Amino acid sequence: MTRIRTIAALTLAGLALSSYSLRADVRADQKSHVEFAGMLGRMTNMFGGKAAREGVTVSTAVKGDRKATMNEATGQIIDLAEEKIYDLDLKKKNYKVTTFAELRRRMEEAQKKADEDARKDAGKAKEKPAAADPNAKEMEIDFDVKNTGAKKQINGFDTHQTVVTVTVREKGKTVEQGGGMIMTSDMWLAPRIAAMKEINDFDIRYAKQLYGTVIAGVSAEQMAAAIALYPMMKQALGKMTTDGSKIDGTPIQTITTMDTVKSAEQIAEEAKSSDSDSKADSGSVGGLLGGFAKKMAAKKMGGGDDAGKARATFMTMTNEVLKVTTDVTSADIAVPAGFKENK
Repeated sequence: MTRIRTIAALTLAGLALSSYSLRADVRADQKSHVEFAGMLGRMTNMFGGKAAREGVTVSTAVKGDRKATMNEATGQIIDLAEEKIYDLDLKKKNYKVTTFAELRRRMEEAQKKADEDARKDAGKAKEKPAAADPNAKEMEIDFDVKNTGAKKQINGFDTHQTVVTVTVREKGKTVEQGGGMIMTSDMWLAPRIAAMKEINDFDIRYAKQLYGTVIAGVSAEQMAAAIALYPMMKQALGKMTTDGSKIDGTPIQTITTMDTVKSAEQIAEEAKSSDSDSKADSGSVGGLLGGFAKKMAAKKMGGGDDAGKARATFMTMTNEVLKVTTDVTSADIAVPAGFKENK
């Protein structure tokens, strides 16, 4: 799981909640943060720096077929007409251009590598081709929207609370019986902000034009690795994208958690394995010390905390809208003057 390094925040709710075609100019300031559990979280904090630990404040401007996203150190401009992405280094004053075609190739390669690594980690031969599993479980997806009735003001916006739950489970079974994944989005919604929806619409146009479901702010390599580790994540995101239009309002603050749920069979197997280890370790002082060492090592690697638990959170995403304006100029979505291309 250490393959994933978060360098920018996820804006899941923004991507999911749009189904309109209006073209309007908009600029929004948002603060986003993503947290991973266990060893993955520790590695993210170690390599991701302050932004990974505390989140990032990002200014996003959309005008026509261009979207510019800027933070303190970096920026990105996406041009749908040109099918190009401009990645800016604001400190060095240079930029690099990547075509959509090149990004698609990277995503496909990253997905292939992530799949191979996942098979290798599971003890399968690396060279063994992936084959359809005749015993593969058929999955169902539940989408639930609950308006709690709670209200509060956030950043000058009057909001009400809505909780969206997407459950991916084995067909014919509850998620507790067969295991699966649960994605919960705790949203505080303001009345619809027409201009804000333009950002969401742009992200969906970009995702469809580029390659399947994409989360803004995450590189192709990160997304491919995440989906390889948690295959049901793609199904949950897809359901959120298609059914998100049922939600009435503009998300001002959203906390999204992604949980894995073990099946009753998996929990029983873990309990059986744990009991066997305990009996094996109880024969001597050395065995007792060895068992303690195993538990400490598991906890250190991030797996100990979830051992025996039916449900565990592996990712938490937070997004908050700070300010919205419709005053956007051509300069807001252009490469700044004086910047040089880094080829």
